[in-house]
Amino acid sequence: MRRILCYGDSNTFGTNPSGGRWHYDQRWTGILPSLLGPDFQVIEEGLGGRTTVFDDPLEPHRSGREFLPVALHSHRPLDMVILSLGTNDCKKFFNADGRIIAKALQQLASLIKTHPYGDGYPVPQVLVVSPIHIGDEIEQSPFASFNSNSVITSKQLAPVIQSMAEENDLLYFDASSVAFPSSIDQLHMDKEAHQAIAEGLSSLLLTYFNVQKEEPQEKKEERTVSRSLKFPFFKR
Repeated sequence: MRRILCYGDSNTFGTNPSGGRWHYDQRWTGILPSLLGPDFQVIEEGLGGRTTVFDDPLEPHRSGREFLPVALHSHRPLDMVILSLGTNDCKKFFNADGRIIAKALQQLASLIKTHPYGDGYPVPQVLVVSPIHIGDEIEQSPFASFNSNSVITSKQLAPVIQSMAEENDLLYFDASSVAFPSSIDQLHMDKEAHQAIAEGLSSLLLTYFNVQKEEPQEKKEERTVSRSLKFPFFKR
């Protein structure tokens, strides 16, 4: 059993732009295990408002650095930690640019790599997810901590986070390449975006762990029937 901890913010938690939370099988952390198969266990650790290292004056106890050691220790053993943070670092009062946010993610990755897991526990690999972009109309949303500069910063994150990941031998995935924020609140994802992220991550993880996903039985039967029609001499 390969254990994967998903450590992120509200889009890891699965906040529904229309209110509440997407059901387990509708959010990417719930879709992912169904795509990976029974040899994987995906652990959700999402929190709305969570930052990388910053203390939010309006939402206390949201620093990712503060809780990460607890999560690492309580969910041992871990084979992989997916870091999906950065959106909340774009809030206007942090005044953080892409380089600062990438540096903060590097610090969290280092914390994961150096955490004292204990004898007999593996040191997990880290997969850094560059977040989706913040919507252009964020200033018309209920989220007062974001402004137009937050949008610009979010759109600059992918290349600097990718460079940081490559320099530190971390896995990397750009969520903004497959998913977008909902027009409803400019920050959170609809079901289709969650599905797209789960599919992108599953492909990367199966390749990394060198796992061949078994073809469903019905697909095997369809392929066999098709082959027998094309080649009459083929025996099932």
